[in-house]
Amino acid sequence: MPRFERYVAIGDSTVEGLDDPDGRGGYRGWADRLAARLAAEQGSVLYANLAIRGRTTHQIRQAQLDPAVAMRPDLVAVVSGTNDLLRRHFDPAALRDDVETMQGTLTATGATVITFTLPDLGDVMPLARMVRGRLVQMNQIIRDAAAKTGAIVCDFAAYPVASDPRLWSDDRLHANTAGHARIADALADHLGLPGANRSWSEPLPDATPPRWKDQLRAEAAWSRRHLLPWLWRHAQGRSSGDGITPKQPQLTLIQG
Repeated sequence: MPRFERYVAIGDSTVEGLDDPDGRGGYRGWADRLAARLAAEQGSVLYANLAIRGRTTHQIRQAQLDPAVAMRPDLVAVVSGTNDLLRRHFDPAALRDDVETMQGTLTATGATVITFTLPDLGDVMPLARMVRGRLVQMNQIIRDAAAKTGAIVCDFAAYPVASDPRLWSDDRLHANTAGHARIADALADHLGLPGANRSWSEPLPDATPPRWKDQLRAEAAWSRRHLLPWLWRHAQGRSSGDGITPKQPQLTLIQG
């Protein structure tokens, strides 16, 4: 098994851990879960999480890449993209440059870099179908960059289970606790950690489809709780990450 002494995670809200409550008023998430798994296998690991919700790929490159490199990690999780998809203007060329630069800069230091593509959430959130074309482009950018840099890609877009609504939180943008657990299992599998297997890719048991009345009710509730506040915040030029700092900005010893 490869041994990783220094593990750093950079990215946006999914790396920060939304929506996987830690029971203490914060969020755990797949990045923390992977750190705990590494510590359990190795005895310990130094871990930092620089992710901040609401950040675009370019913002992550500007603010998180250099601090991550300075920590001399031998494992880096680099995940972003959702906020790029939701912006008014989507620039594939600029995104490609940012993704390749982050992956390439980190692999050039000798670090193992792991990332993943995003699944099509059209069945989870019908509005996501509006950015399906952008999603296809972005996922291919991630794959192409990894082919150049040697980063490891977990291609969630290729697995139908990744789009199962039961793995997504009430806001439909973030994985729930079960979803984060699956992501951590998938990354452990791609890293070749002991005990890892492909159970993460298996579909959930069949479920009874919701009645159309229940669907309408759910759509109305989601719009009221999540869509309208998001639209209002962005109309004011604000981000969910305003005033937020990284939850683990320094390498911290995690013991198994």
